[in-house]
Amino acid sequence: MAAPKPTPSLTVYRGFPTRGCYTFSPFVNKLEARLRIGGLPYRVETGSVFKAPRGKIPYLDLDRADGDGGNKAGDNEPPEQLCDSTLIPRRLVDEGYMPDLNAALTPAERARDLAVRAMLEDKLYFFQMRERWIDNYYTMRDTVLGFMLFPMRVLIGLFAYRNVKNTLHGQGVLRFTADEAQALRVEVWEAVNAMLLASRNKAHEAGRDEGPFWVLGGAAPTEADATVFGFVVASLDCKQAPTTNEIIRSFPVLMDYAARIHDQYFSDYKRWTE
Repeated sequence: MAAPKPTPSLTVYRGFPTRGCYTFSPFVNKLEARLRIGGLPYRVETGSVFKAPRGKIPYLDLDRADGDGGNKAGDNEPPEQLCDSTLIPRRLVDEGYMPDLNAALTPAERARDLAVRAMLEDKLYFFQMRERWIDNYYTMRDTVLGFMLFPMRVLIGLFAYRNVKNTLHGQGVLRFTADEAQALRVEVWEAVNAMLLASRNKAHEAGRDEGPFWVLGGAAPTEADATVFGFVVASLDCKQAPTTNEIIRSFPVLMDYAARIHDQYFSDYKRWTE
């Protein structure tokens, strides 16, 4: 019988110096949720977009030599840096370090899973960016760039603001009125809430009242759950996204969903205020 594959040493770079809590980046939270659901331990470091392989947070160091068995003699290969909150889990699954959460799904279920992720990552994300960098610019600037001296913070903040504004105008989100953007933002959360309500009811009918329930309604999580959870907790108690915070808290099922996953997988993390 082949020996089990040693667990690699993983370091997640979150872009924030805080520890023991969620970040306001949904993609950082998503990656951490995926690792914990997959049973892989990791440590966190701050890192920065300037050191990230593709200029994106989060990224990860994968050190195969410094796993369960420690460094092997003659094996001095440096850790491999992986990036993107979708590509990192896919790589870890392909190399056999984590189970494939979507392996048992039918083609139609895989399509639903992908649609949920795309709705949040490729649509809602830009509305969230507008809320944080346009509607609440000064709060966002002073949080993200708070470590800088004020003159430099103003300069870099204006540069970031112009880049975000150009991106959102080209993408289209900034061409909506404030009321239109709000309605479209709420529409996404209403859709997620409807799916989770159906899933919780299904879990109840199956006698699964304890522990998490999952967005596709199955007995186990899928890739979409890491994304949904990541987006939910990124806006709870987030002063840069007060509107989204209110929206999420208006849906008890969303709060219940996040709380159950937190209790099972993130009990060591600070929980949002009720």
